[in-house]
Amino acid sequence: MTYLLALDQGTSSSRSIVFDADGALVAMAQQEITQIYPHPGWVEHDPLEIWRTQLATAREVLLKAGISARQVRAVGITNQRETTVVWNRATGAPIYNAIVWQDRRAEPSCVALRERGLAPTIRQKTGLLVDAYFSGTKLQWILDHVTGARTQAANGELAFGTVDSWLMWQLTGGAVHATDVSNAARTMLFNVHSNTWDAELLQALDIPPNMMPRVLPSAAHFGEVLPALLGHALPIGGVAGDQQSALFGQACFSAGMAKNTYGTGCFMLMHTGENFHTSTNGLITTSAAQASATPEFALEGSVFVGGAVVQWLRDGLGAIRSSAEVQALAETVPDSGGVMLVPAFTGLGAPYWNPEARGTITGLTRGSTTAHIARAALESIAFQSAALLQAMARDAQQAGAAAVTELRVDGGACINDLLMHFQADLLGIAVVRPVVTETTALGAAYLAGLSCGLYPSTEALSQLWKAERRFEPRISAAQAQEKMQRWEHAVRQATAL
Repeated sequence: MTYLLALDQGTSSSRSIVFDADGALVAMAQQEITQIYPHPGWVEHDPLEIWRTQLATAREVLLKAGISARQVRAVGITNQRETTVVWNRATGAPIYNAIVWQDRRAEPSCVALRERGLAPTIRQKTGLLVDAYFSGTKLQWILDHVTGARTQAANGELAFGTVDSWLMWQLTGGAVHATDVSNAARTMLFNVHSNTWDAELLQALDIPPNMMPRVLPSAAHFGEVLPALLGHALPIGGVAGDQQSALFGQACFSAGMAKNTYGTGCFMLMHTGENFHTSTNGLITTSAAQASATPEFALEGSVFVGGAVVQWLRDGLGAIRSSAEVQALAETVPDSGGVMLVPAFTGLGAPYWNPEARGTITGLTRGSTTAHIARAALESIAFQSAALLQAMARDAQQAGAAAVTELRVDGGACINDLLMHFQADLLGIAVVRPVVTETTALGAAYLAGLSCGLYPSTEALSQLWKAERRFEPRISAAQAQEKMQRWEHAVRQATAL
């Protein structure tokens, strides 16, 4: 059989997964990585630990699968996006820790960009809002704060990359300095219309163009893994940022198809085809994973607290002993009894964008119990996701684009049937859970399989995607609208604090 190896480097761990040619998961290996918090609001990773754990899991998963590297057709890489690494080209050593996507230290730089009136230009060229979330201002911070970095960069001695670029440099022994369009699109430095680094934006942040990686489509021949690392030279054939990779792994290849990943937060992406549409409803526009040189786009919205609200029930409230208990507790009551929980522990993300909002529980009565709060907590994940899809629907309508007819779901919390049923009720469309929910890694594997010729087309990949369960709406549109109005009222209370 022919196998594909996916390297999935995430915020909390490095994972490697072997898939067979039919897209079935054969084996998985995982190692946690250390979270570093030097100051409040700062989050870092050790780039060398990222590399060590990723290589270790790649070796381990081949052993678990009982195969040799010679049986692997190609390697795909998917990664935490926006996390920024700068290293010395001669030594391969990082000059500073990786600054993680969650890190907020670059906010003063973003304020300066807004004050200079650059926000509309950045939005038009990149599809992004000016925010410290993205890589550009993180890179600027490293150049401004690491001794000698500006001089070294001017002399062409330094390389910048997101985590995919860092891993490819290591895997190829420094032979490849590259990234794909979906990761480049998250830097605030990349023109998504021309798929090129933008000279005006690089100049605005004082970043030398010689630091930037070569940008290729997401399915392409990026380079070869050194034979000594895994026992055989392997082509790196697919690269995509984690959320775009999940969209690809869900076989959402055409306009109007959407997926939602239920993790610590929730990330919803809707494919918009070749249509670049600037959201007027609190979303961002991003490059989708691309199998060719033709630009393709997606609308994206992020919920800050999704599955993390269940962790809060466990660790903060002590309502449950393990996250797995939440569904059973919530099902002991027929509904939330009027209780609404808005988990704005770190503010509210899309489509509200209110960093000052704080978590609230409203609608409590003498008869309210922990079961009602648990149910309200689960429902809050679906309410936030429904608000995202409604924002996407408004954008799609304004752009004359296709409406979403079903939502494909993945991530840890999608196994919760109660949550998925409630999600379908709110949306008024089917919520579909696939057989393989490891869609982030699967997307990278599919991209690698496309580039090496294992799969002839995305149509062939669509045939491999299989639904495990469909959740259909069970209430009327009027009832769903009434529930969403109650949610929006609760949000207004959370943002009025």
